[in-house]
Amino acid sequence: MSLRNLAWKGLIIMGVNEGFKKYVINQLSLGIPIEHKAMFGGVGLYSNALFFALIANATLYFKVDDSNRADFTEAGTEPFRPYDDERAMNYYEVPADVLEDSDQLERWSKKALDVARSKKQNR
Repeated sequence: MSLRNLAWKGLIIMGVNEGFKKYVINQLSLGIPIEHKAMFGGVGLYSNALFFALIANATLYFKVDDSNRADFTEAGTEPFRPYDDERAMNYYEVPADVLEDSDQLERWSKKALDVARSKKQNR
């Protein structure tokens, strides 16, 4: 399916800020191995082949479930909404203070990796 067809279906085509992408990858790499792949104009982030995060525009989102969602809601962040309606995905915005603190970022990223690992095992 082309990007144009996806846009007609209500998908918001993402972009990514290259400077932000480099910053995020550098920050995450301090605690875990990181691979990245382009996707719909954004970036998918993987560690040991587990898709656990994404970058859209200048925002980092981590994978969530009931085990870590409260961390994000208590921080006041919002879920990723790639469509032009209220549908949300199980990814939440990482708070700026977490992104800037390598120790916190490592803890939060490991929780997101645990979610990704759990989802993969339950397939």
